[in-house]
This record gives sequence, C-alpha cells and structure tokens, in this order.
Amino acid sequence: MGPKVASPRTAGTYVVGTPMWLWADPSPTTFGPASASATAGGVTVTATAKVTTVRWAMGDGTTVTCHGPGTPYAKSRGATPSPDCGHFYKVPSSEQAGGRYKGTATATWTVTWTAPALNDGGQFTETRASAFTADVREVQVVNVS
Repeated sequence: MGPKVASPRTAGTYVVGTPMWLWADPSPTTFGPASASATAGGVTVTATAKVTTVRWAMGDGTTVTCHGPGTPYAKSRGATPSPDCGHFYKVPSSEQAGGRYKGTATATWTVTWTAPALNDGGQFTETRASAFTADVREVQVVNVS
C-alpha cells in the first residue's frame, strides 16, 4: 500500500513561495514496521517490512526525498519550513490541468528476512505509490497608505 498522504491535503489551498510541509500518516500497513512468519518443512522464515524513504514527485518537475514520514504541521510553527520534509512551489497551479498540481508520494519499503534454521537471510526493496493534488495560488498584497 502507498503512503497515506496527510499533506498536501486535497481540500487545502497553498501559496507560492510559502513552505509546504509534506508528511504521511504512518500506520503498520502504510509505513510499517510490519512482520510476518511462515513455516514449511520445519523451516520458519520471518520478514519485517518498513518504509525507509518517501519520494515526493511534486507535479512541478521537482522531487523531494524524505527519510521518514515527515513532521505534521502545527499552526504554532507559522511560515517556517519543515524540519525534515518540505517543498516550495514557485509557480501557481492555475496553468495545470484542473488547476492543481498532480503529484505522487512513492514509499520505498525495505524488507528484511531471516531463516535461522538455514542460517540465511537477506534484504530487498519494494515501492508503493499514492497520488495527491495541490491547489497552489499566488497572493498579491497592495499597500494602500
């Protein structure tokens, strides 16, 4: 399963040049760790999977790679950039099809397996993706004195 994208929110509106915090809601099925074992012929194999990176294709030609789910935004943070997973859009999404950037969050799952009776084990990766959209607008301020 792909990451459960929490931000950008589909119902949200974002502003050009303002920090966008990217994060996924972690759970055992969307971020791990998840473990399973199987036994056959007296041999037990145990595998544990967890997301090691999330690659965010932002829809504007840029990608952001994050090592973890990202930090949820809190209003008390104001307009500060995310400490671990963020992006700045430079152009509004109004010229995009449907008026929104269309992006993808791709989680890389690292799966580690062991078969102690065989003195064997290893590791491999799998990817799972989730789509998101972002409505990004310009803000113009007029100083009337």
